[in-house]
Amino acid sequence: MEKEKNLTNRYHTPSLIVMLTHEDQTVQNAYEIFDAYKDSDAEYWGFKEEPLPLFQMKDLYAYMKSCGKKTVLEVVAYTQAECMSGAKMAAECGCDLLMGTIYSDAVNEFCRENGIKYMPFVGEIHDRPSVLEGTCEEMIFQAREYLAKGVYGIDLLGYRYTGDAARLNEEFVRAVDAPVCIAGSINGYQRLNL
Repeated sequence: MEKEKNLTNRYHTPSLIVMLTHEDQTVQNAYEIFDAYKDSDAEYWGFKEEPLPLFQMKDLYAYMKSCGKKTVLEVVAYTQAECMSGAKMAAECGCDLLMGTIYSDAVNEFCRENGIKYMPFVGEIHDRPSVLEGTCEEMIFQAREYLAKGVYGIDLLGYRYTGDAARLNEEFVRAVDAPVCIAGSINGYQRLNL
């Protein structure tokens, strides 16, 4: 699970993004889980770019859309080619949001051309499951730079941070004037209730 939140409510009330994932991989029974909970109030549903085959991803996203849900693809990628591949996958699947990837002008432009809201990572990201490093100040600077280039919002892997996650999440959300998805192993009510 992940959540999109802005503590000052400048954009909207917090929304839950239900991610059918574990350890940065889409779970094999994602379709069955969604089917069991499709009537819940959760509006945003998604998963990662691995390991489901593309035809299964397209089928599941189409089912989510037919149930009135907004769809999210989060891509854990660190090279320009992988990031663009993920963006093309999001377009082919008809996703509403592309989260993740290291920021790329080319991906940003592709998303704008294809009507996809782009929320790239900030900070120094590596590994899978991903790890976040860097300072809060650096991440805020990056976020403002990306927002000035037209991205929709930011994907903050706050609960994968090697430092003080609670402090990072709060300070970042207060400083960034855009939607922020606090992500990274949101696996219980304590993290949901930030």
